[in-house]
Amino acid sequence: MIGPTGSYPVTMSVDYPERDLNRLTTFFRIFTIIPIAIILALVIGADFNWETTDRGVMRRTTFQLAGGGVVFIATILMILFRRKYPRWWYDWNVGLTRFGLRVGSYLALLRDEYPSTDEEQAVHTTIPYPDVGTELNRWLPLVKWFLAIPHYIVLAFLFIAAFFCTIFAWFAILFSRRYPRSLFDFVVGVVRWSLRVEAYAFLLTTDRYPPFSLAA
Repeated sequence: MIGPTGSYPVTMSVDYPERDLNRLTTFFRIFTIIPIAIILALVIGADFNWETTDRGVMRRTTFQLAGGGVVFIATILMILFRRKYPRWWYDWNVGLTRFGLRVGSYLALLRDEYPSTDEEQAVHTTIPYPDVGTELNRWLPLVKWFLAIPHYIVLAFLFIAAFFCTIFAWFAILFSRRYPRSLFDFVVGVVRWSLRVEAYAFLLTTDRYPPFSLAA
């Protein structure tokens, strides 16, 4: 890929399962993930919408579930005006991100342990807490989301490729009980790339532009 990763502060890895994977939970993964996916949706704060027609007038009803999601806009304002990133906001953002990565790794068949809401398990991430005064430019958070547009475009194609890799891995696990290592490394690399972009553009923990790389 383009450019070296060097010592980029945000890292992510998943332990390769050096054992036979569970065929049964792999076959029904789209169903077994439902309970933890519902919990993740509740924490993030999902919306449910439905539309009705009354005498030719379309009406939309929205039901907001309890929850929050990543603290983004408020963090921008705090960095901009106070040069501060409240530690508990950082802890929330990172904790929610790690939880989502565990759920995503389970869905992508990278591991077959059921995702924990708090334990690290086999999905390892490093997202350092920033020293706002010395490490972050107070104005940059206003445009980071825009500067990351090239990454969004590349990641759109990479996630399509990762989707088909996961389908192939599903068949491989059913027949051999193993996730092909080359496919595993590729899918983890795509998730790692995405996490670095998220940390830069939305978690706002670093001003270093993410590398165009799948490498660790």
